[in-house]
Amino acid sequence: MHVQEWLDTVPAAAVYAVVALVIGLESLGIPLPGEIILVSAALLSSQHSGINPIVLGACATAGAVIGDSIGYAIGRKGGRPLLAWLGKKFPRHFSEGHVATAEKSFEKWGMWAVFFGRFIALLRIFAGPLAGVLHMPYWKFLTANVLGGICWAGGTTAVIYYVGIVAEDWLKRFSYLGLVAAVLVGLTSMLVIRRKAKKAQTAQQEPEPVPAGD
Repeated sequence: MHVQEWLDTVPAAAVYAVVALVIGLESLGIPLPGEIILVSAALLSSQHSGINPIVLGACATAGAVIGDSIGYAIGRKGGRPLLAWLGKKFPRHFSEGHVATAEKSFEKWGMWAVFFGRFIALLRIFAGPLAGVLHMPYWKFLTANVLGGICWAGGTTAVIYYVGIVAEDWLKRFSYLGLVAAVLVGLTSMLVIRRKAKKAQTAQQEPEPVPAGD
């Protein structure tokens, strides 16, 4: 069933809870379509008087921040063995190449990797656990986590809501376009990250040159 159609069948309180829960679990490190759920709910709020976009944005932000924080705590306690275990359970998301790419991003950008990672599908899953594994100072992580959560969740909700208000009649007939756009953005970002991950994995597997004298 269409995600938006399904959300339209449940009470507003359940929509808020589903959005917060899915985004929270995704931020914790479980691969789930948090962005698609958020876009669908925000689009629904522009057509459904029972769903308040401000409350929706607040629930999405809370889910993002809390989920990332739990992921940070788990990553800090579990360390690299946790990443190895996740690699076995979710090889498409936590492969060695993906982890290496994310790790390089964290080493280069620090807390900004947490902030901007919120806007990239694959890095949303990595940000919390990897920041914990790398022992990023919690105050830095929390600052970037809160700001990123507010900008991503609140910004996405606001943009989709106002687009829905401006073009309500058009979107009622073509509401799936919002989801298609979200999926395309997510797939594009995932393909970029995957390409970088493959390059990082290839670089790690290349043997070091042997000196001529050996």
